[in-house]
Amino acid sequence: MTLRLLPRLLKALFGEPKRAVLTGVIGLAAAFGAVGAQGAPKGGVLKVRTGGDSVSTRVVVELDRSVKGKLLADAGDKVVVALPGVNATGDLQGKGAGLVKDWAVDHAAGAARVKLNLTRDAAVKRRFLIPPGDGVTVYRYVVDLEPIAARPAVAAVKAPPKAVVVPVKAPSKPVKPAKRLIVLDAGHGGKDPGASGALVKEKAVTLAAARSLKAQLEKTGRYKVVLTRDSDAYIPLETRVQIARKAGADLFLSLHADAGPEASMRGASVYTLSDKGADRAAKKALGRENWLKDAAHTGKDASVNRILLDLTQRATKNRSAAFAKVLLEHVDDEAPLLRRSHRDAGFVVLLAPDVPAALLEMGFITNREDEKLLTDARRRGRLTAAVARAIDAYFEGETSYASVGAAP
Repeated sequence: MTLRLLPRLLKALFGEPKRAVLTGVIGLAAAFGAVGAQGAPKGGVLKVRTGGDSVSTRVVVELDRSVKGKLLADAGDKVVVALPGVNATGDLQGKGAGLVKDWAVDHAAGAARVKLNLTRDAAVKRRFLIPPGDGVTVYRYVVDLEPIAARPAVAAVKAPPKAVVVPVKAPSKPVKPAKRLIVLDAGHGGKDPGASGALVKEKAVTLAAARSLKAQLEKTGRYKVVLTRDSDAYIPLETRVQIARKAGADLFLSLHADAGPEASMRGASVYTLSDKGADRAAKKALGRENWLKDAAHTGKDASVNRILLDLTQRATKNRSAAFAKVLLEHVDDEAPLLRRSHRDAGFVVLLAPDVPAALLEMGFITNREDEKLLTDARRRGRLTAAVARAIDAYFEGETSYASVGAAP
């Protein structure tokens, strides 16, 4: 008996419910409306799920291996993604949801091709790979779609009688890559001074560092930088998060100076969002608090909304952790680090589910040596230059992180 006959045999012996149990995805299949057929046991593509609505739709391709996808088509009413080195066997097709009318998977040129027929013109907003974890044993390749505005119709122009029109193709110009948008948050400000050192308050140090880092990033020509504050002003924490989300930030970095119970404590550290903080963000997005409401893929099905939010949040946490690792490697060149330098917390400024974020404690303002580093313009400039190099390194290596699959 060949492997191709095995799915039919399972169906005959156990029926559809048994097969769904054997594949271990019955819960998620119910949440997404039982989408898709199963591939053969050795097939790289295990399942395809869709969820969402006409405003935001997510496609999840379950795989038995890691992959770096390639976008083959992303225009009009069709999207095609190739998954090199991935098999696709069996009858893999089904109806979609939201912006996806239906989908199919075939195999060509050594790659599985996921073909999405759309209900209207839409484009890929982002793609990324989520490795196994948190009780999930499969890889998940995620494609997020959003509608694009209809192009205005152009009236046809008739050529004069007997005229011969020769089309002239304009010389192609290299397309400049879009600048990454970085939001820098100078901690504290205004009525909130932050920690106090012997010479200066934290709010002054963070603002000076944010301005220095902004100038260094913009000098490269690769970034557009937004400051949450550019003066001694008090900005609510929730507002700082909203500034980053409304700007469509690719990265959010909050700058602070630590304070310790002992003057001998010194060293930099980086915080990223904790699991408790992630739950807090989900409650804000899905519950009564609405300042993260638009991050929740608000469709009619609450269970689908939570699944979509969890996937988005998990990918963002992975990217934040990847940036924190790179940041510490570069800061270590210019400043001492705490023994446990990567920490997690539920700080409000880290709560955006869809913006990679980190909080950098540049040192202890209550320590004499760290305060000298933070108040000396030259030494502070060297520290912010190291942070700028870390941001460069993060975006240069972004596609190699397990949770990221940026469009080519």
